[in-house]
Amino acid sequence: MPDPAPPRLILASTSPYRRALLERLCVPFECRAPGVEEHRLDDEPAEQLATRLARLKAESVSHACAGAVVIGSDQVAVRGDELLGKPLSVERCRAQLAASSRRDVTFLTAVHVIDGRSGRVEAHVDRTRAVFRALDALEIARYVAADDPLDCAGGFKAESLGITLFERIESVDPTALTGLPLIWLAGALRRGGFRLP
Repeated sequence: MPDPAPPRLILASTSPYRRALLERLCVPFECRAPGVEEHRLDDEPAEQLATRLARLKAESVSHACAGAVVIGSDQVAVRGDELLGKPLSVERCRAQLAASSRRDVTFLTAVHVIDGRSGRVEAHVDRTRAVFRALDALEIARYVAADDPLDCAGGFKAESLGITLFERIESVDPTALTGLPLIWLAGALRRGGFRLP
């Protein structure tokens, strides 16, 4: 008897980084833009911001795609009490990295999974501590020019040349720093009926 078809899986994201991570699980999926405006509410703590945005992304796609399993994710970077967004410009990226030199930055990666077949919901937040080494202006400029990390929270890409900026990274899941904690997500998908591996 052949294996039953896996449930329809949708990643509520247009991020090429999250898409590449989910492809590693070798399950068929599609990507949908969540149509969620990403903004922080007044005095909203960083973890609540990440979990709220992940939930809203999953819900917006789930409402439009009945019966699908939908994954929403969001990542927030925090240095001290300062929330770090995507720099979006070379100047802001350089300034963000200079301010992170010899500092710890915590990345909160939230995931929200909605199973549209059963209504089951699972949510998770992964914390990653990135300790930056001492960075000088010249190497920051070279890095930004080489890796173009303007669309990444914290101003770097750990999956490529950005790894050279750190003294160490502490996390229970190395994929969380790139935007989608696959260890937790694989478990959630297995609980939802996906065969992994």
